[in-house]
Amino acid sequence: MSNISSKAFSSFKYVYLIAFFALLSGFFYPLINNLSFHILITGIFVLFLGLAGGVLLYKTTTSETKREIFFVSGFMLIGISLYFIIELTGRT
Repeated sequence: MSNISSKAFSSFKYVYLIAFFALLSGFFYPLINNLSFHILITGIFVLFLGLAGGVLLYKTTTSETKREIFFVSGFMLIGISLYFIIELTGRT
């Protein structure tokens, strides 16, 4: 029973993250203005990319062997996420 509840809780965490990022990306904007959901999907992708970079930077502090790889790839993912944010807002 404990194994099933652990798996359910683990899957609930990811559903919660997706729902939170969807709301953060502006889920209601395309519905109100009758636009496509392309920008919403892109926004969710950018947020997950930044989250993955943050997780890799966290793993930098806890890992002993692959510290440099986590550090560089974490900052690269955060940089790519920032580039996509700047590209989405049209400031290039």
